[in-house]
Amino acid sequence: MAGMTLEQLKIFLAVAQQLHFTRAAEELYITQPAVSAAIHNLEQEYGVKLFHRIGRHIEIAEAGKLLQVEAQKILDQVSLTERGLRELNNLQRGELKLGSSLTIGNYWLPSKISEFKSQYPGIQIDCSLANTEEICVGTATGQFDLGLVEGDVKPALQNTLEYEIVGSDRLQIVVGQKHPWFEWGEIDLTQLTKTLWVMREPGSGTQQRFEEALQNWGINLSELNVILVFNSGEMTKAAIEDGVGAIGISELMVKKEIQLGTLRTIRVIDNREGKGAIAEIVRPFFKLKHRQRFQTALSKVFEQMLISSMLDGSHQHVSKSVI
Repeated sequence: MAGMTLEQLKIFLAVAQQLHFTRAAEELYITQPAVSAAIHNLEQEYGVKLFHRIGRHIEIAEAGKLLQVEAQKILDQVSLTERGLRELNNLQRGELKLGSSLTIGNYWLPSKISEFKSQYPGIQIDCSLANTEEICVGTATGQFDLGLVEGDVKPALQNTLEYEIVGSDRLQIVVGQKHPWFEWGEIDLTQLTKTLWVMREPGSGTQQRFEEALQNWGINLSELNVILVFNSGEMTKAAIEDGVGAIGISELMVKKEIQLGTLRTIRVIDNREGKGAIAEIVRPFFKLKHRQRFQTALSKVFEQMLISSMLDGSHQHVSKSVI
């Protein structure tokens, strides 16, 4: 028996995805007869039908569904092994795949990547941005070597993902110049329910932390008058610059606007126990990795750099939790 080859598996997966021989051939830059021959040889070798031919269409058969799952695992492992071999050169070459939630990726992570690239200039870093929920799923499925998020890992993924704090920031209540709070600069907790709000979408780490803070302050999200929901912090920020709503947003995102005076941070006073304490929202940044997947040397080095940066004291609020 000749056995299956990696090339045959790549061709099979392309056909299984496209459910079309010609489109699979175009995707792989090979001829349609070469695709047909690869599938035919696999079916002949193992005496199974991988696809049902129905007129001019094809459907994946039961044996094909099994092979699709296993073939993807095989090719993923081959890819990781190839990357590991390339890294056996004192990290002069290689690729690091990062997934980051939006606030971290836009405002906190770039300096870390720049520091890493200065030490390892030959390394290619591929960083994808999405909300916390999407980055958790991507890290669990092997799309990313490491994930960086500011929200919680859902219970369903906690056995799959290992997570560790590597930094933090504060969420601030912020308003634009037209908002009455802009002149006040300070409110108490009861006033949070007496204004319009612009929010991030469900699945956002920022939204998770803000809702947790509200709960800790004895306020239900349903008590707030939410008029707009956006899937990026930049959009929420733009919405209130000329409007009358308020937002809960990372201090990293509004630093420039605060300095220019177009937005203002509002202090929230917690008078529930008569102490007049300032109610703060400090949220951790988490590094995620798969508990069992092979970890490349590159991801280990980058991971250690993040941990060392935190231990050096550059993130003074890391040990605090949401208040």
